[in-house]
Amino acid sequence: MRALTLCEVSVRPRLPVWTLFLCVFALPGFAQKVNPAVPPSSRTDINQPIAGEDEARARIADEMAKRAAKERVAALKHDTDRLLKLSVELKKSVDKSDENVLSLDVIKKAEEIEKLARSVKDKMKGPN
Repeated sequence: MRALTLCEVSVRPRLPVWTLFLCVFALPGFAQKVNPAVPPSSRTDINQPIAGEDEARARIADEMAKRAAKERVAALKHDTDRLLKLSVELKKSVDKSDENVLSLDVIKKAEEIEKLARSVKDKMKGPN
């Protein structure tokens, strides 16, 4: 056998270290693959809705507007019925009182009628 030189002795123990390094760190990186079967999203803007979503949102908005209009009409009918009832009560109260005395109840009913009339007016104008 031949005598080993200083260079040969220092290189051989490092060979297993480099092999171990490659096995531990480099090879797992080659094993990871990006899935080419799934194409990247063609949408450039994530916040941009798809056409089907636009139609669904428009349909939902339309249904909500119809429902709100029905609720507004029902509230108007209720408020106008109450307004009629209060005005009839006010008329009866005024008829019962004499010309010199106006009761506190009459004033309160008149104020309530005024508030209710404003509310009906605002509801008739709509959600604008």
